Amino acid sequence: MTRLTTSAAVAAAALALFAVAAPAAAQDASLTANSGEISLSSGFTPDPYRVNVVSGGNVNGGALPGSCVGMISDAPDLEVTYDSNGGPLTFRTQSGGDTTLIINGPDGNWYCDDDSGGGVNARVTFGSAPSGVYDIWVGAIGDGAAATLMVTELR
Repeated sequence: MTRLTTSAAVAAAALALFAVAAPAAAQDASLTANSGEISLSSGFTPDPYRVNVVSGGNVNGGALPGSCVGMISDAPDLEVTYDSNGGPLTFRTQSGGDTTLIINGPDGNWYCDDDSGGGVNARVTFGSAPSGVYDIWVGAIGDGAAATLMVTELR
């Protein structure tokens, strides 16, 4: 068993804190979203809501908690404030490039997907979507590409 001196223990604790805190620090949901901020209420039209984005960025989404992959930007691509009736809410991408989704949900948890939207497109569905703020990053595997991010209550 190895014992650490007090200064070594403090240094190790500081290093461990930095290692845990550093990956999420690059994603700053308080930054203005690259493609804007919207408010939607259940029953919104048009459905799906569509916004054009460019996938990718210079931050490795794999450093975030969960099974996130893809390169993303510092700021979210879209911020959605959603007023829910308890039904489903889906975020999905459509692109010729390989896209991923990384979402920081209203509960503060990270939700990630690569390819569940068919082919190289991503999809994240909240079965009983809570009301609140959803910060969405559209990531890229490889080069970034033009993409459409869709928000829908339709299955």
